Amino acid sequence: MKLNIAVFFGGESVEHEVSIISARQAMDAMDSEKYNIIPVYVAKDRRMYCGDALNDMKNFKDLDALKNQCTQVNIANIEGKTVIQPIKAGLFGKKDLGTIDVAVPVMHGTNGEDGTIQGFFEMLKVPYAGCDLYGAAVGQDKVLQKHILNDSDLPITKWFWAYGYEIDEHQDEILDKVHKLIYPVILKPSRTGSSVGIAIAHNDEEYLACFEDARQYDAKVITEKVVKPMREINCSVLGDETGAKASVLEEVGHGSSDELLSYQDKYQGGGKSAKQPSSGSKGMASTARIVPAPLDDSITKQIQSYALQTFRALGASGVCRIDFLMDDETKKVYVNEINTIPGSLAFYLWQDTDLDFKSLMDRLINLALERERRRSRMTFSYDTNLLATYSETSAKGAKGAKR
Repeated sequence: MKLNIAVFFGGESVEHEVSIISARQAMDAMDSEKYNIIPVYVAKDRRMYCGDALNDMKNFKDLDALKNQCTQVNIANIEGKTVIQPIKAGLFGKKDLGTIDVAVPVMHGTNGEDGTIQGFFEMLKVPYAGCDLYGAAVGQDKVLQKHILNDSDLPITKWFWAYGYEIDEHQDEILDKVHKLIYPVILKPSRTGSSVGIAIAHNDEEYLACFEDARQYDAKVITEKVVKPMREINCSVLGDETGAKASVLEEVGHGSSDELLSYQDKYQGGGKSAKQPSSGSKGMASTARIVPAPLDDSITKQIQSYALQTFRALGASGVCRIDFLMDDETKKVYVNEINTIPGSLAFYLWQDTDLDFKSLMDRLINLALERERRRSRMTFSYDTNLLATYSETSAKGAKGAKR
């Protein structure tokens, strides 16, 4: 019997369009002999839609028209099954549109990759691929992430963070911290991706302008010392806490003379080595890259080891991509960040191994089912007679009883 696999994509995020491309690639790669594939589009207003129109990428050129071609749905746990229900069911129409056996989130950035959709799946009690709620939240919040990496003795660049509003009240104190790092510095919103809101500042005037831009995208802004001369190296990791393996490495190039890998570089560049999926949309696979990265074996093994340590320290699972910065003079390597739902699901880092894109999707689904089996053996509630002995009188003295 085929499994019903619901692929969730879109979402209220600056990476909405990128998510659509990644999800299309993932669905095209899935084995239709094993799975009934159900696209679930999460619009920018967070409403969910199902329908055949979601299978044609041309329809996404007009998102409002696309929604009119689809059925808005709700997803609920009914008698132990995860059911897709139309919001408005006609008198003689279907009361449900099928059930979900496994959910596969392919949602990048805020309100999806950050634990939001994972919490929704937890409430539904449906197995889902990728990081759990905690791993997703930590993976998206670079401030929390850097604290954990530092406490795990993993190498990171010098940095500090501040709330966006603090620049209005404590500008001099923040600039003092910047001067201790020494320009140039890079500014990042804490919980976005795809280079949105990220910029390099070379003096105080640029810093204040970049800070103002970054805080439009998140409440927390990170400032880091720029690594220069820099090489960007990425490694994917696949697995969970019971075991994981690292992919080959890639070196990411720039499609322009800018110091940063821009959104255009990432999604509209010209890939060198990565083979493309059958879909015409190339997503992250279009980035200019060299696979495998031209590095000494010792550095390659070091980065792969750091990737596995990072994956474990952050409680990640599924397929992730860990991004590194390397000082090209000293060869010092720094962990930059983890992408818990990477663009194009990082399939291009596995395709030259024994794991093609189809096998990668199989592994993600199996990891979801294995985690659910482990969780089913854990204790999440504890039966007591507390409510049987409850009374209004005793409740008045029970303040602070929770431990």
